[in-house]
Amino acid sequence: MKLKLSLIIVLLTFSLVTIAQETNAPTFGKGLFNLVGKDSTWTMNVAARMQFLTTANFEDGTNPETNFLVRRARLKFGGFAFSPKLKYKLELGLSNRDISGASVYTSNSPGYILDAVIKYNFAKNLELWFGQTKLPGNRERVISSGNLQQVDRSLLNSGFNIDRDLGLQLRHHWNLSNNFVVKEVFSISQGEGRNVTTGNLGGHQYTSRLEILPLGNFSGDGDYSGSDQKREEKPKLAIGVTYDYNNNAVKNKSNQGSYMITDDGFYQTNINTLFVDFMFKHNGFSLMGEFANRDADDPIAKNSDGSLTGDEVQVGKGLNLQAGYLFNSDWELSGRYTNIDWDKNITGKEAENQYTMGLSKYIVGHKLKIQTDISLLQSDGANNNWMYRLQFDIHF
Repeated sequence: MKLKLSLIIVLLTFSLVTIAQETNAPTFGKGLFNLVGKDSTWTMNVAARMQFLTTANFEDGTNPETNFLVRRARLKFGGFAFSPKLKYKLELGLSNRDISGASVYTSNSPGYILDAVIKYNFAKNLELWFGQTKLPGNRERVISSGNLQQVDRSLLNSGFNIDRDLGLQLRHHWNLSNNFVVKEVFSISQGEGRNVTTGNLGGHQYTSRLEILPLGNFSGDGDYSGSDQKREEKPKLAIGVTYDYNNNAVKNKSNQGSYMITDDGFYQTNINTLFVDFMFKHNGFSLMGEFANRDADDPIAKNSDGSLTGDEVQVGKGLNLQAGYLFNSDWELSGRYTNIDWDKNITGKEAENQYTMGLSKYIVGHKLKIQTDISLLQSDGANNNWMYRLQFDIHF
């Protein structure tokens, strides 16, 4: 509680000082304040955003269970230091969902820090990232939660994504021709997710991503934003492949999920995750697809005597297809199909199919919008599960 109160006081004080300096306020959605050093050797943009979510879940023949919450509440800081080639990003989460996950591995402290990363463009088309941020995993996860086409990400993402971690990323891009763009990313990280303070319990995590854009770059980084907000005049396509190898992983979803604890420490096994994804946009129409596959050298966790711990790596595969059309009125209809096929012999889980229909009204693009969707989840041997969601999103 003291830590939380101190953080809030510091942030409020900083905001008041900034206001007192009468800095130029950007237009709506571009941040709260822009700070520039007197000698122009540094800049800082301060931004905030909130999501308010209502959810109703019910099975066939049952009454719905409803939930109202602040889904996300975040502060973002970004700019450059000393040189425009040296950029940084700091993002803090303040909602209960943002800071959940405190444990002995995070010194029992809430996970306020989402991103804390420095980006150094040290050579032409080469950039080195250092710190905690999203790994170059599946496209849907890398898309900001504030730029999603529907209320939230798919079951594929919740089951397979590799999220954030601490480490290094080397990024490069080049042109094969005037319009054919190639991007590569290589990452080395700790392998246990964000805000871990106990050191590296297993091995390290190695992630490589190759992406091609045969029809040129999207407008406004639209390849990592849901909906064709820019209404691409010419077709644009991005295809990406990511391979992630977590050496001696100690969590049951690579760097996510729960720790696999044994009678003499942690169970360790090598976990491999493959993602293949694409994004297509043209004249208000958008189509995104993702495939994920996770396996492990030995997915069944065991104690020192060979007995089973009851934990297992969540091995399986998933498919997600999502499409939408943005009308000139800035209303959008979207649909999504997701299939999760867990390895039942290992996980004991049945295959799942989810169908989602969404409706969005963009008032100021993704910066001010209202979104709603309804989903049907079907699983072998279980009742149909329905979910209705309504969300209001605002970004300053």
